[in-house]
Amino acid sequence: MYSPHTAAEQQAMLRDIGVGSLADLLAQIPAELQASVTAWPPALTEPELLAHARELAAQNQRLLCFAGGGAQEHHIPTAVSALVQRGEFLTAYTPYQAEASQGTLQAMYEFQSSICALYGMAAANASLYDGATALAEAANAAARITGRRVILLPETVHPEWRATLRTLFAARGEPQLVTLPCPAGRMEPEAVAARLDDSVAALVVPSPNYFGLLEDGAALAALAKAHGALVIAVADPISLGLLPAPGTWGADFAVGEGQGLGNPLNYGGPYLGLFACRQEYLRHVPGRLCGMTTDAAGRRGFVLTLQAREQHIRRERAASNICSNQALCALAATIHLALLGPAGLREVAELNVDRAHRLAAMIAAIPGFRLRFDGAFFNEFVVECPMSATRLVKAMSKKGILAGVPLGKLYRGMDNSLLVCATEMRTTDDLERYAAALRAVDL
Repeated sequence: MYSPHTAAEQQAMLRDIGVGSLADLLAQIPAELQASVTAWPPALTEPELLAHARELAAQNQRLLCFAGGGAQEHHIPTAVSALVQRGEFLTAYTPYQAEASQGTLQAMYEFQSSICALYGMAAANASLYDGATALAEAANAAARITGRRVILLPETVHPEWRATLRTLFAARGEPQLVTLPCPAGRMEPEAVAARLDDSVAALVVPSPNYFGLLEDGAALAALAKAHGALVIAVADPISLGLLPAPGTWGADFAVGEGQGLGNPLNYGGPYLGLFACRQEYLRHVPGRLCGMTTDAAGRRGFVLTLQAREQHIRRERAASNICSNQALCALAATIHLALLGPAGLREVAELNVDRAHRLAAMIAAIPGFRLRFDGAFFNEFVVECPMSATRLVKAMSKKGILAGVPLGKLYRGMDNSLLVCATEMRTTDDLERYAAALRAVDL
């Protein structure tokens, strides 16, 4: 630990705040916890410190990761980091003076264009804070457009995303969130139809959903539109290398989490919210929207336009009062998509499907284990275990494997259910190692 203050400076600060010693200042902390705060080792030279850090790092156990649940491990081409870390990108400040930030604005425009192409939509913004807030913004826009109060939200939407929506809408009481049970792991058209009425502003359709299962988006969209409701698609951008774009099957808004595009897991952030919509809802887009135009001399230029945020218009008329774009993460996603291209994205998506289905077959062949849900899935699936999923994860971690996400803490009646993820990062040897470790677990 590095302390920039001399003993004399410390005494002066303690004297100014009216305590006699550092121990007096920390007296409110339980004594058994104070040793780690005050018992600092003698100072080390820089070479000694680096050697000590390497020794500590060598003790880390890197688990082979099969956990997903909204945070997936995907390959990031080396060129992404090399370009994103260039000084003109890494140190660029938010372009409040748009005319002076043409490079940053062009990067935003390229990002928007990529997301429009990916989701099959006419407009996309320059990113949002994360997938959860992107969904919240879409729900808010749908309620504003339709003048209705209810958002139908299936329980197969990420639990943390649903919690985010409840938090954001709780204070004002609208829009009202109605959770749709999905006992079979996906939305049931009959149950959806029974709940649709003139109060519903939008139906949220996640595909792949939190369990990795695919929904019949076109059929669900048709049901919603028959009752005048809008459709909000929640889609993993990598899955769209194979699956139809939400805009092609009737979605009015499409949102997603962009972490899997050029952004590492990073212990939970920063992440990247994707938001796109049809042309007629362009003026309801939250956050930043970058447009391309020409100046008086006919030269191409980029501008921030149609900014319906509280810092630009009256707060009560703003499309959003909380949205924040993730420009550097969006740039990483743009570079990642440009490097892959349509053919490369399809290949990555195919690898995700292949790895997950091969692993699912291996697990289902082990006595006592089975797939909980039927139907097509992308790169995640739910395994029903003969023991507590939490206990299984602990047992597998001792074998160097992070086996998945236990669902009991997120869903009632799923204590033995494990959400397993296998992306393009997992090799055949990894899959076989997982299956072998699972067979060796003491049930």
